[in-house]
Amino acid sequence: MASKKSTRSKPFGAILAIVGIVGVAALGYTVSRPAKVITLDPSAPPVAAAGVLRGNPDAPVLVVEFADFECPACAQFATVTEPDVVTRLIETGEVAFRFMDFPITESHPNSVAAHNAAQCGNEQGKFWEMHDQIFARQFEWNSQATRTPKKVLEEIARAAGLDVAKWEDCFDSGRMLPQIAANRKEGERLRVRSTPTFIIGDRMEVGVLSYDRFRELVTEAKVRAMAAESEARQAKTP
Repeated sequence: MASKKSTRSKPFGAILAIVGIVGVAALGYTVSRPAKVITLDPSAPPVAAAGVLRGNPDAPVLVVEFADFECPACAQFATVTEPDVVTRLIETGEVAFRFMDFPITESHPNSVAAHNAAQCGNEQGKFWEMHDQIFARQFEWNSQATRTPKKVLEEIARAAGLDVAKWEDCFDSGRMLPQIAANRKEGERLRVRSTPTFIIGDRMEVGVLSYDRFRELVTEAKVRAMAAESEARQAKTP
């Protein structure tokens, strides 16, 4: 790897979902009428956990967010703080941002459907467009608003410029659900208990963050990473 990448904190880099296979009980797609709720299937085979990355993978600091699309606090972060994070930290190359699915089905029965919709958007390279609008329109499709969220999610897919027929085939097939389950299982392994939860460098932060606090944590992570790299270089010096 390039030396630039080494500035990223390693402890959490070693345990993030993308490094290996996570044995998980994957999400299965079942429909119960009339609610059409997507539920867990403990008999599904394991897959590798992986999130969706935004920004330069060689950025000095990696931020990982475990989020639930039906979580109001996650929507607050996505609609209030994240736009500034994108333009001022991600697009400038200071931060890479990885979204990890963490649907909390016990309290948010429509959440998995929304994660499924976004991941099916990812098949067509439109995850972030889906992500942004799913959160912005959360009040239209969440379990307080409807028992059949697919209609609104399909509207979002159409507005995002997706091939809706391909998106619907993906959504109905449930083929993205094992990936969603693997991402959630990785969060459980890291002892994520609520959403949103952020891993910024090598530290975990829980709850909604303002932009100023987010930037402060990024700066602290960068300082720690630089110090660790300096120590490693000194240790190699004869």
